[in-house]
Amino acid sequence: MTGLEAISAQNGWNIAIVGISIVFTGLTVLSITIAQLHKILDFFENRGKSSQTQKTDMPVEPVCIILPQEIQESARHFKLLIDYMGQPFPLPKLLEFAEKCGLSRPHSILNDLILSGAIEPDTTGYYLWSKNVSY
Repeated sequence: MTGLEAISAQNGWNIAIVGISIVFTGLTVLSITIAQLHKILDFFENRGKSSQTQKTDMPVEPVCIILPQEIQESARHFKLLIDYMGQPFPLPKLLEFAEKCGLSRPHSILNDLILSGAIEPDTTGYYLWSKNVSY
């Protein structure tokens, strides 16, 4: 016995249908899992946070940024350069101007200004001088 007769005699059609069903079910489950993966990842990332956030109608007061004594003078120089360049400004151009003007340690001071929040990034890749800076 060979061919289709042998397949029928040994329940080959039933085995083939069960195999196809298993593969199809597995692929369906895999595609659903991949489609919902973003929700699963969000759940694991935000599991420590409350799902219900309380909204208040009270306006948030802007925080005044007080610069350390060591960088206040340099911050004034950088503010003058930023006013000359206009806002928003690119950091490489600001550093170039600071070096041309002979400011001491411009990279370090610029890093301190960014870390303190005096210089803030905008959404387009440029930076802005914060309006809440106090010398």
